[in-house]
Amino acid sequence: MGFLGVLAVSIMAPLAASLVQMAISRSREFEADRVGAQICGRPLWLADALAKIENAAQHIDNYPAEQNPATAHMFIINPLHVHQIDGLFSTHPSTAERIKRLQAMV
Repeated sequence: MGFLGVLAVSIMAPLAASLVQMAISRSREFEADRVGAQICGRPLWLADALAKIENAAQHIDNYPAEQNPATAHMFIINPLHVHQIDGLFSTHPSTAERIKRLQAMV
């Protein structure tokens, strides 16, 4: 394989692993929403709750989460102030997409 091959693999492998992790995390989030909507029997109630949480999160600065972004995946809504480009690398799907999928269940 040679030095360049080892170097290329050592650079590409973590990137590929991160992409897989993000895809799995997002699909699990959607699946959790689907199951939650089935359990409560009212997908629109869950969509409304997500919208309220998102609205509150946008108006409250979460300094501990900003200082330690490794904990962001533990929140219901991504607590970090997300910029457009950051959405490509986020482990959370957008709240708007989650709400859209819940509304489609009706």
